[in-house]
Amino acid sequence: MKALVPVVLLLVACRPDSDQVVFEMQAQSFANSAWSEPENLGTAINTAANEQGPSLSGDELSLYFGSDRPGFGVTDLWVAHRACRDCPWDSPVNLGPTINTAANESGPSLSVDGHLLFFTSNRLGGPGGQDLYVSHRSDPNDDLGWEPPVALGPGVNTPANEAGAEYLQSAEDGQANFYFNRGVGGTTDLYSAAVTRSGETLGPAVRIDELSDPIALDQGATVRKDGREMFFFSSRSVSIGAVDLWTATRRSIHDPWSTPVNLGEPINSTGAEQQPSLSFDGRTLLYASSRSGSVGGTDIWMVTRSPNGQ
Repeated sequence: MKALVPVVLLLVACRPDSDQVVFEMQAQSFANSAWSEPENLGTAINTAANEQGPSLSGDELSLYFGSDRPGFGVTDLWVAHRACRDCPWDSPVNLGPTINTAANESGPSLSVDGHLLFFTSNRLGGPGGQDLYVSHRSDPNDDLGWEPPVALGPGVNTPANEAGAEYLQSAEDGQANFYFNRGVGGTTDLYSAAVTRSGETLGPAVRIDELSDPIALDQGATVRKDGREMFFFSSRSVSIGAVDLWTATRRSIHDPWSTPVNLGEPINSTGAEQQPSLSFDGRTLLYASSRSGSVGGTDIWMVTRSPNGQ
């Protein structure tokens, strides 16, 4: 694998449309690579409250998450910054009343280009108990510059509960660029849809049958930016804890997903692992967990991996 690295660099330098080549090389290089031991993000991020739904910016210098620490509502969206990827996190800042309400805002998810923020809310005015919203900002570096959010169209939001947004901007030529979960009561399934940057849905969402257990909660999908690797959390059988993190892959965005596989220990524990979020380079997986060593009810934890041969 090491001998291929200069070839990839040459392609990137010489071909402006080489993203697909890089994605294919990335998919191969991560095959069978091991994850590190889970690391708690520490008290700069985690508190005695619940911290959940992490999402890193493309440069990994901003971290968005939901927390029920004191704010505007039951759960608010917050953002923390750091000066470099190895630097400590600064104290988180509430995103303010443009995004947060007296209701529950959670599950933030940033687009690759940093201009869009998707999240879940049960605020008044939506068609269901929980619905998905999107906010736009002109400056991708202004973490407090978000415009008033707009509810996604009826192809996504319904009288059921929708949550777990994941917007995929660069997955070949596939029609589905948006992933989420929908459900009522004790079962929740994973869906995909085509969504415009303004939140308009281009037709109804489609249930991802091969990833949806008929009697379990399947939620919180996060997808590698080439669209070929997914992580989500589920209460399906053969779990280590109440809910575990699972993964599935596919050869291309036109193929069905493989049978999901439990990520196993040490990522999963006898606690609850949930709301995974994969960094845009595919190396870092953040998630919420109530495992031993957590500061609050649920904390944000991190694992990393390196491409094989590095």
